[in-house]
Amino acid sequence: MLAPAYYATSARGWRRDVWALLHPPYTAWHLSYVLIGAGLAPVLKLQNLIATLLAFFVAVGISAHALDELRGRPLQTTIPSWVLWSSAVAGLALAVGLGLVGVAVLGPGLLPFIAAGVLFVFAYNLELLGGRLHGDFWFAISWGAFPVLTAFFAQTGRLSVGAVVAAAAAYALSFGQRALSTPARLVRRRAQSVIGTMTFADGTHAKVDEATLLRPLEVALRAFSWGVGLLGLGLVAAKLF
Repeated sequence: MLAPAYYATSARGWRRDVWALLHPPYTAWHLSYVLIGAGLAPVLKLQNLIATLLAFFVAVGISAHALDELRGRPLQTTIPSWVLWSSAVAGLALAVGLGLVGVAVLGPGLLPFIAAGVLFVFAYNLELLGGRLHGDFWFAISWGAFPVLTAFFAQTGRLSVGAVVAAAAAYALSFGQRALSTPARLVRRRAQSVIGTMTFADGTHAKVDEATLLRPLEVALRAFSWGVGLLGLGLVAAKLF
């Protein structure tokens, strides 16, 4: 039986469950959009960046993923439901608290970003409103474009044309991520088996199995997670050093 994700370990126990729940490559990928947004600011305020990273980590890495696991246990963890609920509420409360501290520094302009973040976490991961906010479009908006805009605003107290264009790029990358990860999850989590044959023009054949389908998808996901992460780090490093 395949692991529910390529980064999930085969071991059992709470360490395996917590590791899988955090979705390390994907969490790092989306935190990279925070780095990109902050790195676009004329002057980088390191304290604001750290607070923004922490807020998105607890909101996305912990709260959103805990809520997602509550819907059908896609990662096959044994974490009790009450722990998942507690983690989700605590993570989101901490994110909101950090946001409210930011309001004292940046002004009420940050409030719409806080409200949007709460909406995205609950509406997307719990598939509220009949799942209307759970599609590819909303994933790319909430986990791609939104972190870029929020991080830039947290640095400058405003938005810019450059930040909007970068957010559009993050949207496109996240849309592509979803296009790759959706069929990969289908194979890993729902398919009982994959049996097939590919016939070429010269009459030769090649076997089609789970590995055939997963390899190009997950190689691309790994490459993009590293690439976007290094891009974010590069932009921040250019401001610091």
